[in-house]
Amino acid sequence: MNKTALIVIDMINTYDHKDAELLLPSAKAVVPVLTGLLERARRHEVPVVYVNDNFGEWRSHHGELLDRVLAGPHADLVAPVRPDENSLFVLKARHSIFYETPLTYLLKQQGVQELVLCGQVTEQCVLYSALDAHIRHFDVVIPKDAVAHIHADLARAALLMMERNMGARVCLSEDLWK
Repeated sequence: MNKTALIVIDMINTYDHKDAELLLPSAKAVVPVLTGLLERARRHEVPVVYVNDNFGEWRSHHGELLDRVLAGPHADLVAPVRPDENSLFVLKARHSIFYETPLTYLLKQQGVQELVLCGQVTEQCVLYSALDAHIRHFDVVIPKDAVAHIHADLARAALLMMERNMGARVCLSEDLWK
């Protein structure tokens, strides 16, 4: 059995970007699902790694980013899914969780071979991260009810691409860590 890690993508978010109004309804639907997924993963001692945009603030650390978001108008979307004391945290600059980050090294050090990708945005950061995971020979799982989207049609296409082109297992979150 391959060691699995749950990767939470870009959920520490201010939602003050140009597509936020389109993303918010989907993010609101994903938060309760993701909360349950996080609880089950932690109960089964699955490593949880948050990989998050840094909002262009390279002098910040993850605690500062979290404080800023929790003080904002969408704290209700972040508080339930925030990192706990055992969570790992990686800052990223661009769409992929791997681009210019130490994530590959961290995962290899932990002996992780399978990645469960959740968070946002399905048709952007999740898709590009799944491709980068695939080319690094990680097994990829996408719980389709635990990823938020901006455009539903593009999200459906992205899930299909991840499944067909990258061999990702697309499932429901309830199928993981029962």
